[in-house]
Amino acid sequence: MRVHLIDGTYELFRHYFAVPAHMDQSGSDVGALRGVVGSILNLLESGATHLGVATDHVVESFRNDLYPGYKTGDGIEPALRAQFGPLEEALEALGVAVWPMVELEADDALASAAAVADRDPRVEQVLMCTPDKDLAQCVRDRRVVQVDRRRDLTRDEMGVIDKYGVPPASIPDLLALVGDTADGFPGIPGWGMRSAAAVLTRWAHVECIPDDPAAWDLTLRGAARLAENLARQRSDAMLFKDLATLRTTAQVGDVDAWRWRGPRTFFPALCKRLRSESLARRADEIAAGAGLA
Repeated sequence: MRVHLIDGTYELFRHYFAVPAHMDQSGSDVGALRGVVGSILNLLESGATHLGVATDHVVESFRNDLYPGYKTGDGIEPALRAQFGPLEEALEALGVAVWPMVELEADDALASAAAVADRDPRVEQVLMCTPDKDLAQCVRDRRVVQVDRRRDLTRDEMGVIDKYGVPPASIPDLLALVGDTADGFPGIPGWGMRSAAAVLTRWAHVECIPDDPAAWDLTLRGAARLAENLARQRSDAMLFKDLATLRTTAQVGDVDAWRWRGPRTFFPALCKRLRSESLARRADEIAAGAGLA
């Protein structure tokens, strides 16, 4: 079997800015929600059998306690924010496993589910459906891969190395050095993707990089300045690495719990409330075609 793991928060943002508004019976915009459910139905139509969707039930997480500058929900448009909870409700009604994160983040749930699926000998491949660079740390050989559905691109371990210059295990270290503007931490001054990849190729992890650039055994422009900045802010680098390291402790159940067994009986009523009855018809047709009806 193949397991599909979807970043529901990313999908909600993507559809919010890509599809027109769509009002439900109460006059609330559910266009993005409707788009995500349609996207999940596309996966099911293409043959997906075991899948789970991770969501950020709230944007803030334990990482905000570690670093005050970490991303928050400030600035999210109210019409988008209002669709977070209803999306979870709609996916549950569709019969899809949903993991709403509060203390952890959706990325942590995806990392946790990828680890669970990777340990299951019945699983042939794990497809993490998100372009988020954080999830590149979970890629393993061709067994656990990252899929950018919008660009129709699949990235295995060699693909991670080709894109970032480092293997998956060094992705948190790379982000610690160069920063991650999406998550709100700046990295270490002077360090860019090329310099970080060059040093990490030699030393793999931030804590292993010597303070003396002469020990790097690299021909790297500005090495002395890079080494000085890292030595001065090594504690920051380790904090940023901790922020970038995904947790695998989220309670996501097992692979059997992720098998799609068709929509729940109340899915049609929910679709009617969303003024999207066609979604219910599609779900029924997929279930019937899979012998689930």
